[in-house]
Formats: sequence, C-alpha cells, structure tokens
Amino acid sequence: MNILAWIVLGLIAGAIAKAIYPGSQGGGILGTMLLGIIGAFVGGSLFSFLTTGSLALTSAGLSLGGILVAVLGAIVALFIYYAVSGRRGVY
Repeated sequence: MNILAWIVLGLIAGAIAKAIYPGSQGGGILGTMLLGIIGAFVGGSLFSFLTTGSLALTSAGLSLGGILVAVLGAIVALFIYYAVSGRRGVY
C-alpha cells in the first residue's frame, strides 16, 4: 500500500478509535494518524493470527473491512498504551 493510502487509513481509523474510546486523548492530527497506522498493523496482525493461526506482521488494507480491523486495532493500541503508561483518559 502506498504512503498516501497509509495516511488516509491512519486518519480514518485513528479518528474513529479516538471517538469510540472513552475519555479524552490528546495528540492532534499527527498522533491520530500514527495511532491509526499502528492500529492497522495491530488489527491486521491479530486478524491474520485468528484466521491462519500463525502470527505475521501484516496490515489492514484501504477497504471497509480494513478500516474496521484498523479501528479495532487502534482501540487495542490505545488500551495497551494507557495500561502500560498508567495514564487514564481525561473525562
């Protein structure tokens, strides 16, 4: 997938994940994009693991299913980040 598709997928998935996840997350547009791109890798890898049984570093594509997987991955990434850092979203 080319870099423009990564940016678009990152913006869409990151924005949806931040809207769904409870609390207030900072980061601006760059943080949202990075969160979505990380979510695409996390979601794509988890989807690959669940369907094939082997763990492979893959990413979600720019499609409706890919956006859904990337959003779920971004929510998981947000959860892990807040669990590891000890921070909580501001309510």
